[in-house]
Amino acid sequence: MSAIKKVAISGASGLVGSALSARLRAQGVAVVPMVRSPEQEGIYWSVPRAEIDAEALAGVDAVVHLAGESLASGRWTRARKEAIYASRVSGSALIAGAMAEMEAGPRTLICASAVGYYGDTGDRWVDEEAPPGEGFLAEVCVAWEAACDPARKAGIRVVNTRLGVVLAREGGALPAMRRPFKLGVGGRLGSGQQYMSWIALSDVVGALIWALEQPGVEGPLNLVSPQPVTNAEFTRALGQALHRPAVVPTPGAALKLALGGEMAREMLLQGQRVRPARLEEGGYVFEHPELKETLGRLFER
Repeated sequence: MSAIKKVAISGASGLVGSALSARLRAQGVAVVPMVRSPEQEGIYWSVPRAEIDAEALAGVDAVVHLAGESLASGRWTRARKEAIYASRVSGSALIAGAMAEMEAGPRTLICASAVGYYGDTGDRWVDEEAPPGEGFLAEVCVAWEAACDPARKAGIRVVNTRLGVVLAREGGALPAMRRPFKLGVGGRLGSGQQYMSWIALSDVVGALIWALEQPGVEGPLNLVSPQPVTNAEFTRALGQALHRPAVVPTPGAALKLALGGEMAREMLLQGQRVRPARLEEGGYVFEHPELKETLGRLFER
């Protein structure tokens, strides 16, 4: 590692947070989880109460902010959308504001965002220079990243990592994607032509550590494989990895009926064809850039 010796992580018990914590500790970096109860060991913070233990942040070199309400844990009712928005925007603002007010606090903030920032791109390539798209997810991502402005204006290095679909056997989206194939009813969603920008969990962790180590990296950073695929290509590759057919498509109308039109459209029927331009230009070497190899490794028997 570089001069980064101690890192605070929100969402440290989640899929990405736990994997990042383990690799950082293996490299000799002290990791302090950000916790929701003052009784727990770590740095206390509470978004609903707008409270954060800034004193505990004093000895930390960098904060990696990953916490946020799940997008897929329920239908997008008005209340659910408000909770998703608040957890990301208010949480980021709380951390960024605390850091901005500290005289000797962390000088690096890496804050999660998502490729939903770009809206539906069709088959058009986009990189970090592309403007935001339209829709609820794009609006959330724009506000999410803007919530870091207090830290940015205070001279703190801020990196907004726009994540694609994280592939891991132990969690994230892949177990839910796998379930229909186990039942023999796997297949493309809607037309199958929507692009899916994905990334292996090991590369999420690798790219986050790379960003921690690069003092010149600031602003948006796409965390996606350099080889996005269409939904039809993804489902074929997943079926092959699971040794199951991928021949039962799910009509878009059925998805909209099950999830609601807005959620189905933005989560499943639209997509982004995203290039990790800044990672590639910066020399980051992907561990698992190819989808078939990644899925084969995750489901090898």
